[in-house]
Amino acid sequence: MDTNTILTGDVFERLKDIPDQFVQCAVTSPPYWALRDYQSEGQFGLESTPEGYVERMVELCRELKRVLRDDGTFWLNLGDTYWGGGWRGVELNKHSGKVQKGHPGSHCGDAMSMGKGSHTIIKNKDMVGIPWRVAFALQADGWYLRQDIIWSKPNPMPESVTDRCTKAHEYIFLLSKSKNYYYDSNAIKQPYKENTKPGSQFGGKKGNSELGMKTKLQSSPQGFFEMKDGANMRSVWTIPVRPFKGAHFATFPEKLPELCIRAGSKEGDVVLDPFFGSGTTGWVAQRLKRKWIGIELNPDYIKIAEKRFQQQELFL
Repeated sequence: MDTNTILTGDVFERLKDIPDQFVQCAVTSPPYWALRDYQSEGQFGLESTPEGYVERMVELCRELKRVLRDDGTFWLNLGDTYWGGGWRGVELNKHSGKVQKGHPGSHCGDAMSMGKGSHTIIKNKDMVGIPWRVAFALQADGWYLRQDIIWSKPNPMPESVTDRCTKAHEYIFLLSKSKNYYYDSNAIKQPYKENTKPGSQFGGKKGNSELGMKTKLQSSPQGFFEMKDGANMRSVWTIPVRPFKGAHFATFPEKLPELCIRAGSKEGDVVLDPFFGSGTTGWVAQRLKRKWIGIELNPDYIKIAEKRFQQQELFL
């Protein structure tokens, strides 16, 4: 199968075109539930209930598991939603319960009120808990839920709320097909701060193994950092949101898929993003000398991604 290519169309149908165990590492951020209408028939996120969204994600991930190698990993980024009926909420169709076109909301990765409607358990102003609902459903379906990683945003979107904290994080779940999988911890080690000693006792006054991201970063020819030594990467990743001109609000910052790809694959491996968007995952994968496959439903985002690669003379 050709790599370094974008498969256009419905993700369920296009995944069928990928051979069994062809992909080493999958990295993606699907449309979040009830946050934005991308004006694409069949898109994710317009399901009438949270349960419908979760069921659809489980079904998709079964097909993704087929194309993933036995020692492969799946890195899934998800944000949450609040249930409520405020003016900031997404309008729902009274008959279908789906998000109305023309009311896109703001898919910035931060929590937003869901529109009018009722639920048997979830109450008005409740956090829906979509990330963990999906994670536990995938675990129940046979995936190994290896870790929850916190994507901490130092520059989150502002929220006009006064009865809770401003949402400034999302989840990245590390999942695998089996208990033994490829994971290169050395590729994403955190460097020690200056004047610290690796291996010092935790809690010591001097020579403490305090970690930071300020020192001992060596640039590679591709412009990415390389770390020769350091400590195991912590599970809170502080990465600023960086919008990409012309793309939707939810563009991956390059640093996010970079860490996943470095840890989950080797040079020459195939990386898949089934919700390709503006192409950040493929862009980073190719810069890191990996092959990639993207699947995207929206033709506008495909044009953005293709233009992005063409401008850098990387599109094949």
